[in-house]
Amino acid sequence: MTRSDLVARLAERFAQLTQRDTEFAVKTILDAMTDALARGHRIEIRGFGSFSINRRPPRVGRNPRSGAQVPIPEKLVPHFKPGKALRESVDQRLPADEPTAAATSTTNSASP
Repeated sequence: MTRSDLVARLAERFAQLTQRDTEFAVKTILDAMTDALARGHRIEIRGFGSFSINRRPPRVGRNPRSGAQVPIPEKLVPHFKPGKALRESVDQRLPADEPTAAATSTTNSASP
């Protein structure tokens, strides 16, 4: 689901909101979440999951072309941990023994 898909689904579900109002609401929520993470705060949405910032320590990598060592600086990266309700919901709706749509399209496109 993309951002525009989310806006369309919300506008469809809440008929009293215009498309523009829905876009503004989604943008406001995502901006607030981005700002909170940028300030180092943790976001927790009960039943859905939590967003936090993980620190990746500095390390030494290698340039694949020359083999020379390259220092890689420390990074702060967003991390999402799904909540119990989300994990259970996904687990019930998508059995592990059935292939996903992406895997199916990959295997179908390879066959003549």
